[in-house]
Amino acid sequence: MRLQMQKKKVANDEEIKKIYRIAHQRDLEKYEETKKRAAPTLYRSREIVKQYKLAMKLSDVEYQADNTKATFFYSAEDRVDFRELIKQLAGEFKVRVEMRQISLRQEAGRLGGIGVCGRELCCSTWLSDFKNVATSAARYQNLSLNPSKLSGQCGRLKCCLNYELETYMDALKYIPDVEAPLLTEQGEARLQKTDIFRKIMWFGYKEDNNWYPLNVDRVNEILALNKEGKKPATLQIDKEEVRAPLSVLNSDLASMDRKFKNKANKNNDRRGRGRDDRGNRDNRSNNQVREGNSPKPTQQKLPGGNPNKPNSDQNPNRNRNQNNPNRNNPNRNQNPNRNLNNPNPNRNKNNPNRNPNNPNRNQNKPNPDKDKPLE
Repeated sequence: MRLQMQKKKVANDEEIKKIYRIAHQRDLEKYEETKKRAAPTLYRSREIVKQYKLAMKLSDVEYQADNTKATFFYSAEDRVDFRELIKQLAGEFKVRVEMRQISLRQEAGRLGGIGVCGRELCCSTWLSDFKNVATSAARYQNLSLNPSKLSGQCGRLKCCLNYELETYMDALKYIPDVEAPLLTEQGEARLQKTDIFRKIMWFGYKEDNNWYPLNVDRVNEILALNKEGKKPATLQIDKEEVRAPLSVLNSDLASMDRKFKNKANKNNDRRGRGRDDRGNRDNRSNNQVREGNSPKPTQQKLPGGNPNKPNSDQNPNRNRNQNNPNRNNPNRNQNPNRNLNNPNPNRNKNNPNRNPNNPNRNQNKPNPDKDKPLE
């Protein structure tokens, strides 16, 4: 009990009231009747406040269990003179009146509700100590500074922004401070986003819509190079490697392509010659059939050779010119009496026997011996 009083910041002194007895059934019934008076009293009190034109907002009314005292909770920005209001309320409700000013957070806690997280409000369940919440808590947590998203039902910044602030502050110790853009050969890279728990920072160029993630160590390396007056090639590497030309990289593939291409051309040429030879043989066989000459059947070559065909080694006439002494004579065709320019006199075109226009030549002259019967 004492520990709970310390959490609620209740002073442990003589003002703590004593418990006389446990409430019985009649006390509980009387308490329920007083609770029913709270809603009508609140509506009537707001009408009276409007009559007096006071800059205050009544949020709740709480009756004491014995129905002898009523506490009015209100919120106001400035000091309010409600002395006439107290007289009016006491005379109308016949009870002792107490006016208690509360903050907007306490007002939301008394009214209750459901937060954006889907749970009941912290201030209406367990939170009793309300601390100041600043916008820097949202900045440290990389939250968008949108008032509609950061404010709670009370109209102030959400109390839950302070819950994880210490954890974020500890994680930010390992994140470098990037006050100026990173200088690279591709241009200036500006900080766009930071994930403090994963230790990753996203940078983007001015004319590029893409963001490039970098770890904290790489960012520190680039910052150190910029301080020395040096610029890395890109955000990822310091120097670009010299790339070999594509012709050198693909030389092996090109040689293999030429090799297989030449081989394919040779195969195509062989297939074309084979088709031409088969076509010529077919044409010759067709011509022989048209002329009435049937093609000679091919004889199968026996392993032992043709017995009817004399062997070249046994043929005495095959090598008849091999023993000729003039066979290898280089001057055998150099006959001095041989005149290549002198035509044969028997081949004269003026020969009457060869002239096709000779009238004495009768090609249609019948042969008397042709029709002579055989004896």
